[in-house]
Amino acid sequence: MKVLEGAGNYTDPEAEEVSWIEHLRVADLSVGTYSIPEGGTDGQAPHTEDEIYVVTQGSATLVADDRDAPVRPGSVVYVPANESHRFVDVDEDFAVLVLFAPAEYTRGG
Repeated sequence: MKVLEGAGNYTDPEAEEVSWIEHLRVADLSVGTYSIPEGGTDGQAPHTEDEIYVVTQGSATLVADDRDAPVRPGSVVYVPANESHRFVDVDEDFAVLVLFAPAEYTRGG
């Protein structure tokens, strides 16, 4: 067992637009916290792994290939591998717990 201290807690990106902190990496799963400050820009590209987002703080809109969805604390969203997506309209400091399966960057692009 491993307790993932601080997982899901907002981390101020300081000079960066976003903050990414990986808390766990094993062959079939990785877990991290992605933080975007109020008014920040999410420039992520599609991932080669499936993703689950669990919103822990703030609100935004998740824009994906097939639809847009408002998200807030408690929202849980599945994004399949290779689907374009990003958070927009970040109207307060925003944090999501991110689960990748298999672990992020383990599949070829």
